[in-house]
Amino acid sequence: MQFWFNTKTGQVESGDDPERARSADLMGPYESEADAARAYEIAAERTAAWDEEDRAEDEWATGDAGASNWDNNPLND
Repeated sequence: MQFWFNTKTGQVESGDDPERARSADLMGPYESEADAARAYEIAAERTAAWDEEDRAEDEWATGDAGASNWDNNPLND
């Protein structure tokens, strides 16, 4: 069974629930109820990992570890 986290209510909803909220209010699916309950934490972990991947790719491509940092670009002043 799959589970979703409802961002409006803060509740976990199961995939077979006929009263499940509309998809715009849901994060998931997750394999377990416990994972769905950690939806925000999991999203933050994934975002941090993607940010690190982007930083590493930018460093590899440019040789500059801060290349992807908006504040390091002199054109953004």
